[in-house]
This record gives sequence, C-alpha cells and structure tokens, in this order.
Amino acid sequence: MDNREFNMPLLGDDFPTLEVQSTHGPMSIPKDLKGSWFVLFSHPGDFTPVCTTEFVAFQRRIAQFDALNTKLIGMSVDQVFSHINWVNWIKEKLDVEITFPIIAANDAIANRLGMLHPGKGSNTVRAVFVGDAAGKVRLILYYPQEIGRNMDEIVRVVKALQISDKQGAMPADWPNNDLIGDRVIVPPAKDVKTAGERLKKYEGYDWWFVHKPLEK
Repeated sequence: MDNREFNMPLLGDDFPTLEVQSTHGPMSIPKDLKGSWFVLFSHPGDFTPVCTTEFVAFQRRIAQFDALNTKLIGMSVDQVFSHINWVNWIKEKLDVEITFPIIAANDAIANRLGMLHPGKGSNTVRAVFVGDAAGKVRLILYYPQEIGRNMDEIVRVVKALQISDKQGAMPADWPNNDLIGDRVIVPPAKDVKTAGERLKKYEGYDWWFVHKPLEK
C-alpha cells in the first residue's frame, strides 16, 4: 500500500507542519526549529522502563547533540501532565533533568508520522526522525516497543549526514570502517573522462571506489 495515503513523511520530504503542546509550551514544528537540525523521537509511553532508559541516555548525550546544532524532541500519545510527572520522577529518582521538550501527540499526529503500527498495538512505536536545518527529513528509523534505541548511533548518523552534505558519502560503520577508516567516499564518476582521472587524483580500489581524507 502506498504510504502517501497516510501522509507519512519520506526521506527528502519537508517535515510535516505540526502544531503541538509540549512540556515547554506550544510548539510549531518544524518552524520553531528553523536553523537547527533536530531529532524527533517517539516513545510508547511515560512511566515505562525501556522509555525511561532511553530518555536518560538521550539527556546524557545532550552536549553532543548541541555540538551538532541539533535539538531533541520527545513525543508520545500521553498528555502533557503525564510527561511533566514522569520528567519530575526521573529528576527525583535518577538525578537526571530532562531539558528537551516532550510533545503530547494525539492519534492524528501519530498516524501522520507513521508512529502507530496496528500490528504492534495502540502505543506509538519507537520512531526516530532526523531533520536538517531546512526542515527536510533526512533519516527515519523504527524500533519495536520492546527494543531500546542505540543513542550513540543516532549521534553518529546526525554527524555523518552533516559531513556527507559537505564532503561525500560515508562508509559502513563510519568512522571505524574496516576498509577505509574515517575517510570519505568520493561520489562516483559520471563520465568516462572523470572515471579515468579518479585513481590519479584519489586513493581507492577502482575508479568507482575512491576515497579521501576526512576534512576536520
């Protein structure tokens, strides 16, 4: 079935305009995030163990996201008062202050973002949307309710996307790729002349697989 029927955002789309209530007050997304990258992530429910571990893990990496000019926004179909109580509980019991907003979504918003999967029940799955400073959707991840996310991977992909925009493609497991380490893959040649010059200009395995040092 075509996902467009449900208006689910796809890679390269403008992130849908959402007018929402959050723990930081009313928000208009992506308008309020203009000029910043963002990671909007959904969780199945407040006061649940896996989600609690995720929020603590996100918060403990807030400085890394700040360094990437990236804002975090949480979301579930719980109401704002529930989010506030949960955030207070995390601060009191775990000594971690959640500083990013948490959106109170309704079913319409959750469906618009493809976060309600009928085969997985009525709570939102663990969706992750990475948007750039222009409000474009750059990466989407979905995890089931029973598996917590790897926050270091989310930091990695934001950093990799930002570098890729300026320097080239990123290899598997970047920056620790088995073949080329943290180097950047040069985009493939699109004509015979350029292909013939590739290995004279760059290191590589063949004209279609060349790489260059990462610009720090």
